[in-house]
Amino acid sequence: MSDTEVSPRALKVSRGTSDKVFRGFVLAGASFSVAVLGLICAFLLFRGFEIFKDFGFSFFTSSRWEAAADDGSSPAHYGVAAMLVGSIVVATIAVVLAVPFAMSVALYLEYYAPQKLKRLLVSLLDLVASIPSVIWGIWGYTILMPHAMGWSKTLNSWLGWIPLFKVPVPIFERSPFIAGTLLAMMILPIITAVTREVYSQAPRDQIDAAYGLGSTKWGAIKTVVLPFGKSGLVGGTMLGLGRALGETIAVYLVLNLVFKVNFHILASVGGNVASMIASRFGEAGPYELKALMAAGLVLFLLTLTVNFMASAIVNRSKKAA
Repeated sequence: MSDTEVSPRALKVSRGTSDKVFRGFVLAGASFSVAVLGLICAFLLFRGFEIFKDFGFSFFTSSRWEAAADDGSSPAHYGVAAMLVGSIVVATIAVVLAVPFAMSVALYLEYYAPQKLKRLLVSLLDLVASIPSVIWGIWGYTILMPHAMGWSKTLNSWLGWIPLFKVPVPIFERSPFIAGTLLAMMILPIITAVTREVYSQAPRDQIDAAYGLGSTKWGAIKTVVLPFGKSGLVGGTMLGLGRALGETIAVYLVLNLVFKVNFHILASVGGNVASMIASRFGEAGPYELKALMAAGLVLFLLTLTVNFMASAIVNRSKKAA
C-alpha cells in the first residue's frame, strides 16, 4: 500500500442555461408569493395598529363589539373573542364531519370503484369543489337548514345532557352545527382529492405482498395504504380546515351573528371572523373599519398558523413512515 494519500475528488454540478433559467423562475415565483403575504400582513397591521394600541390584549379576550355613540356618550369597544371562538368551533365541526366521509370516498374511488364510475365520480368531485360559496350558502339556507333543524332536535333530545349539545333556548335554526355541516360538504371534495391522490401512490409491491400472504383487500388497505396515506389525509384535512376558517358568505347565510362566546353547537348563537367582517364592513365608520382590519389580521395569522402546523405534521408523518 502506498504511503501517498489520495485526496478525495470534489464533485461539481454543472448546470446548463435551461436549468438556471428554470431555477430563477421558481425562485422568483416563491419570492413573489412570500412578498405578497408579507405585504398583506403589513397592510392589515398598518390599518389595524391603532386598535391594537388602544385595546391591547383585550381585543383578543373581549366579546364586545360596539361602535362609539354619535353624541360621544359611550366610547367604542371592540373585541374578537366570540368570533374567534366561533370560527374555531364551526371549522372543527366541519372537519370532524368531513374527514370520515373523505377517507371512505377516497378509498372507494381508488380501490373499489370500476374505472368508468371512478372517472365519473372524480369529475363530479372536481365540479362540486368549484361551486361558488354564495351558491352553497343559498342551498344551505333553503334546503339544508330545514333538514338540519330536525337533526339538531334529535341530537338535543338524546344528548342534551352533554353541555356541548345543550340548548338554553329551544331555537335550532342558524346554529354552529348547521354552519359546520354546510362547511363539511364544501371542504369534502378538497380533502377527498388530496387523500385519494396520496392513496393512489401507495407501494404496489407491498400491497401485492400482503395479498401473497393471504390478506384480504381490506387487510392490505389497513396495513399498507392507510399508514402510507396518513400524511396525505392530514394535509388534506388541514387544507380543508384553512378554507373552513376563512369561509364568509356561506356561513353568514346560515349562522346568527351574535357577539357571545358559545360552545353550545345546536344553539342559534355564533358567528365567525370572516362573516363578521363581511356583515359590518358596509356600515363601518373610519374607526370601526380599523377594527375590522385588525380582525382580518387575526384571521390571517390564524390561517397561516394552521398551514404551518399542517406542513409540520405532514413532514413528521413522512419521517415516521
